[in-house]
Amino acid sequence: MKCHHCKTELEHVFLDLGFAPPSNSYLTAEQLRQSEKTYPLKLLVCENCWLVQTVDNESGEQLFHDDYAYFSSVSKMLLDHAKTYCGMITDRLGLTEESYVVEVASNDGYLLRNFVESGVPCLGIEPTAGTAEVAAGLGIPQLGEFFGEELGKRLAAEGKQADLMIGNNVYAHVPDINDFTRGFKQALKPEGTVTLEFPHLLSTMVFNQFDTVYHEHYSYLSLNAVSKIFEAAGLRVYDVEEIPTHGGSLRVYGCHAESSIETCGNVAAILQKEADAGLTDMATYLAYQAQVDKTKDDMVAFLIEQKRAGKKVAGYGAAAKASTLLNYAGVRPDLLAFISDAAPSKQNKFLPGCHVPVLPPDALVEHKPDWVVVFAWNIAKEIMETQSHVKEWGGRFIVFIPELKEL
Repeated sequence: MKCHHCKTELEHVFLDLGFAPPSNSYLTAEQLRQSEKTYPLKLLVCENCWLVQTVDNESGEQLFHDDYAYFSSVSKMLLDHAKTYCGMITDRLGLTEESYVVEVASNDGYLLRNFVESGVPCLGIEPTAGTAEVAAGLGIPQLGEFFGEELGKRLAAEGKQADLMIGNNVYAHVPDINDFTRGFKQALKPEGTVTLEFPHLLSTMVFNQFDTVYHEHYSYLSLNAVSKIFEAAGLRVYDVEEIPTHGGSLRVYGCHAESSIETCGNVAAILQKEADAGLTDMATYLAYQAQVDKTKDDMVAFLIEQKRAGKKVAGYGAAAKASTLLNYAGVRPDLLAFISDAAPSKQNKFLPGCHVPVLPPDALVEHKPDWVVVFAWNIAKEIMETQSHVKEWGGRFIVFIPELKEL
């Protein structure tokens, strides 16, 4: 396999989580009787450009299908984050009703709805029909395609170059990261800005967030790698912020390489922070597997201990994180009775691979588990507030990431 960016031959394994099905392919009861496809869930690291990437598997069309079950608006935290971002970027760039905003992977309109409300013209590019339909209902113009260089050229030819292009939590999801980045180059006005938000590889490693590894994530990104990818596409990272979403993310601000926008000192500072943490040292990557294995072993030991003690363990948050963690650990419904989730699209289905049932939040009240595992640890505070009644029957909350800990 060659690097998705620089085409260097890949030799070094960063993380091996065995085999797993696509993490968002929730199953119906009927599908439980059918065979499932599984694929290697293994990450390699490029010693030339330091891009961490999943071994080649499924195409985007197979992973992000029409009934793709992730709806961003389910999380109040993400809604608040999007609203704050829209206010900030509108002020920073001076966006008006004469501006044009394009969001790639706009999901159910959770972010662009803010621009609709403020009168800034916008376009959502979203290939999954289920989420795009919800966004269209909010009055957000939609384009149901995968984004890349050809679509960027078409937007430019149609006079739809953008003052602001947004890509939140999508950059890691694209199989051809070079073509995707060249799309921004084509569709961005000469002095326009692109902002991308993505989980920071440094946070993934420091905080042991290996459960964010799944097939839908083709890349695991450092600023070092992203800067190289931008440069190859004729773009430049001119600012960067560390933000708390998804356990620690970066928000990068990009422009055309030839733009008059000045590069901020934050860029050099974060690059140095990555270097100091060993992200340009292969030994750092090769040491990660042992840390992950210990976390998995501790989790399985806890679940077995609770089963032997006659305790019932359930979960909350049927996110892809849960699928990765449970399948890697070999956990089945005998150790984890069910996972509650607020998203109707997931309820009364089963997690792929491990076949743990996904039930509505009311199931916690009905079954009164002794322990509730918070799998969506990035919104743990929100979950514990909405499900505070768990403590009424003596139930307790616990997380396994970054380590086994009662909340």
